[in-house]
Amino acid sequence: MDHWGFIHEELDIKILILYILRRLPGSVDPNTLSDLCRECDTGVTYFTYSDCLADLIDNGLIAESEEGLRITEKGAKNVEVVETSIPYSVRRNADKLLQPERDRLRREAMIKTSHKLEKDGCYVELAMSDGEGEIIRLRLLCSGEEQAKTMEKNFRKNAEAFYQQFIEMLSK
Repeated sequence: MDHWGFIHEELDIKILILYILRRLPGSVDPNTLSDLCRECDTGVTYFTYSDCLADLIDNGLIAESEEGLRITEKGAKNVEVVETSIPYSVRRNADKLLQPERDRLRREAMIKTSHKLEKDGCYVELAMSDGEGEIIRLRLLCSGEEQAKTMEKNFRKNAEAFYQQFIEMLSK
């Protein structure tokens, strides 16, 4: 089956993968990275993408962790030199496709949650920053770990609204 697009060679696909990772502010899920690469250029197939990704990880250009994939310093230096070899239209498309993921990762980095079982109960910690510094931090006693996990999930989903309501309640 023929695949239309500008990118077909493994080297170009590797450069595209690194190009995308270099523009993201944090780790990204492997499936999300795959989708982004294949949406940038229809010449990128899943199997070729998978082979290229494995090579980049093996060569230390991409680090793999529980949080996902991120570009290493070595990978960033290497792609900086060659990223203009990717066709302009593909780079422009990549930059447009990356914006929602960049926004999501930036928001995710500003919201921190954790819980801890201590001798007197389970505590949940919820914090949010504005990119400059922390604007709220709460430590609450929960009825148990299940409630703590629910509170973490809800805070991550609605942190800004929660903060606004909290400020309004305290300012009345």
